[in-house]
Formats: sequence, structure tokens, C-alpha cells
Amino acid sequence: MKKIKTLIIDDSALVRQVMTEILNTDPAIDVVGTASDPYAAREKIKKLAPDVLTLDVEMPRMDGITFLENLMRLRPMPVVMVSTLTAKGADVTFRALELGAIDFVSKPKLDVASSLKEYGKEIIDKIKIAAIAKVRPLERRQAKSTPVPEKLSADAVIAKSSRPQHFSTTEKIIAIGASTGGTEAIKEVLMALPVTSPGVVIAQHIPEAFSGPFAKRMNGISALKVVEVSNTQQILPGHAYIAPGNRHLIVVRDGARYLCRLDDGPPVNRHKPSVDVLFRSVANNVGGNAVGVILTGMGDDGAQGLKEIRDAGGSTIAQDEKSSVVWGMPGAAVKIDAANQIVPLDNVANQVMTLVNST
Repeated sequence: MKKIKTLIIDDSALVRQVMTEILNTDPAIDVVGTASDPYAAREKIKKLAPDVLTLDVEMPRMDGITFLENLMRLRPMPVVMVSTLTAKGADVTFRALELGAIDFVSKPKLDVASSLKEYGKEIIDKIKIAAIAKVRPLERRQAKSTPVPEKLSADAVIAKSSRPQHFSTTEKIIAIGASTGGTEAIKEVLMALPVTSPGVVIAQHIPEAFSGPFAKRMNGISALKVVEVSNTQQILPGHAYIAPGNRHLIVVRDGARYLCRLDDGPPVNRHKPSVDVLFRSVANNVGGNAVGVILTGMGDDGAQGLKEIRDAGGSTIAQDEKSSVVWGMPGAAVKIDAANQIVPLDNVANQVMTLVNST
């Protein structure tokens, strides 16, 4: 089996050592080298031809974002960013994702070595995902592994209704789920939705410290009012509601109104928020008035929930393989016939509004 050749770029010798130890525990990964700054990294990329880079955001001589922008213009390749868990770190990370980084690993400010080891399984998984992900050229865009938790279904948080309670209403809800590559995919959809859009609920796999800055960033580029859900909120047209990175988002009914509620149940499909949980709540309470959309992401979270929305009479869309960074979640949905339509990313918003206006 061909190993994933990985180059670690970080100005901290301790981080380079710990990351090397973590990644080398997996037989599918081979750390072929490390570099303390982007200038040293350039020479090692030429010499070692790595398959994936891990790249620290903050480094001397040249910051990670400048290096990434140059790399994606001259030699596009899979990059996993290593980002500090701060608001500033979140902003820089989202900029890196805009430039073409596949994903990111959170690096706490304190006790970095121990914290990185705790996330060993996540780091390894993200390297493997990056190795198979699609890298978009810049000019085309504007330790010992921790035990794997039991993979729970949405049943662990919300029961599937055998007789969904759908009140008589014409109000629509758009539900979106995504993972790897999802922050940019969601951005493209939100930027294209008009202010007349029905309310949008979103579950994106994202750390707790990054969901708030992500919502703020989306609010700045969308005609919709975009917020991170913090408590029970009424879902209004022209608004988008993003699940926080440590809670499930559930849509419920209160008379003729739709509400967002947060749930602190266990991770579902190893994720919290889980797309399956959001989609099941939409199937149970919105039914035929729903449009469900599953975007790029690794794994199968959301596939079953999308099928439940379709079975409840709602319209469903899966992003197509060509435009997905990773066609895991959309592909899983297509495989079980959960999607009415398979649509390229640049046409998702238009198709959503067509479905909204046709019924």
C-alpha cells in the first residue's frame, strides 16, 4: 500500500516532534520531513514531493497564509492548516480555506503537546481525507490514536416519528448539512440566496471556537441575516441559523411557527452538531415544506436524514461529485436514493429557490 507522504511545517520544534510521532503511528502515513518556516518548506517540497502538508498559520519570515497563497498559485496540493483556537485564529483559518486548504486542526494555546496527542485520531483522519480530496487551483476561485467512539445514529438524540406532525402552513425551511470543504460550499450557497429566501438552518462540522466567527463571516457576505444559534429562536425568512460547534441543532414546531432549539445529546455519527439530527428534526416537523441540501464532506452523516426528508415529502439535493472537495456525504446520500437531484455547487442556490417557488 502506498503511504501518504506528509511534510510538517511549523516553527515550534515541539509541535513538529509531536505531530511526527502522532502521524507515524498510522501505517498509512509516512512523515517524510519537517520544516521550521516556509522558506525551508519550499526546498523540501521540491526535494521530497509530499502528498500532503500540515501548515502552521503563524510563522516567522513568512506567515502561513502568504505561503499558502503562493503555493496554491504555483503548485496546488492538499494542505491541512494548524490553527490556534482564538477568534483571530478562526479568521485566518477561514481565509486559508478560501485559498484552498482542505481542512484544519485546532491547536490550543496552552499545553500544546498534550492537547495535540488527545486529537491524534482527528489529525490522522484529516491527513487521510486531504490525500484524497480535490484541490482547487487558486485562479479558479474567488501520538497514540484516541479510541474511536461508538458511531451513534440520530436515534440517540431525537426519535424518528412514524406520523410526523405537519401543521397546515405554506412556510418553507431550507436545511443544509456539510463537513470537509463545507465552509466554502456554504459560503457560495448563502451568497447566492436572495433576501426573500425562506429561513435556512445549517449544521456544519466545526469546532466550538470557530462556529461563532464562521456565522459572523457569513453574515458579512450574504444578503441573509446569519447568526449562530445560542438559544431557542424563531426561524424567520431572510435569516440563516448556524449550529454552534458543540450542540445539535433541532427544528421544532410551536403552533404555526418553526423554532431552532439546541440539544446537548451525544455525538451522532461521531459529530456534534450532526447533520442527521438536524435533518431528522426537519423531516419530523417540516416534512413536505422542507428543502434538504447535503454538501461536500467525508463520511455519511446526513445521508439517512436526507432520505427521511425525502420520504416525508420534502425536496432534496446532493452536491455533485465534480464540485465536491470530498464526495463522501453527498455520495452516501445518492447511494441510498436520498436525493431528488444531484446538482453542481454553483447551481445549488438557484435550484433551491426553484423548488421553493414551485410548490
